[in-house]
Amino acid sequence: MPSPIRAILFDFGGVLAEEGFRNGLVALASEQELDAIHMPEEGMRAVYDSGFVTGRGTAADFWALLRNRTGLQGADEDLTQRILDGFVVRPWMMELVGELNARGYITGILSDQTLWLDILDEQYCFYKRFNHIFNSYYLGKGKQDPTLFTDVAAVLRLPPAEILFIDDDVGNVDRARASGYQGLHYFSQQQFLTELEKVLS
Repeated sequence: MPSPIRAILFDFGGVLAEEGFRNGLVALASEQELDAIHMPEEGMRAVYDSGFVTGRGTAADFWALLRNRTGLQGADEDLTQRILDGFVVRPWMMELVGELNARGYITGILSDQTLWLDILDEQYCFYKRFNHIFNSYYLGKGKQDPTLFTDVAAVLRLPPAEILFIDDDVGNVDRARASGYQGLHYFSQQQFLTELEKVLS
């Protein structure tokens, strides 16, 4: 039998909020008649290669690298705002987090994000709903590094088997599971709610 879950960690973009990064890059590429299919992949490479997602680089470094690799055009501030505008927090998710807190679960965000997450919190005020915020920008490593999951479990002072991680990227879920976590792949609201209740029952 699986261990009882004591902590529930959520990815941000694509789970707690609409996926602003991927969707924003697709929209920008389409508008500029660039390769919209591969732009999100190039964006993920650039955000890692520039060091922006792990706090070793800046937004300017990221946008310069992505422009160089893809031909994307636009001022840093304008491009950044387009991405931020796409991260629309899902109210039903915030309500769910409150319910989980009331049921005694430890809740947290575990996201490959940048200081953009802080900017979004200024707009939506969601940090206060969680017990922990784990942001790759401040941790110095992202979910592509499996040791991140070990580090987070140590901070929580819980065995990995007592932590449930939810992400819309199946690769991240697989890495969490390989680190001993319980994992749930998010791909729709109804699917997620149904599977979550099964896991927690």
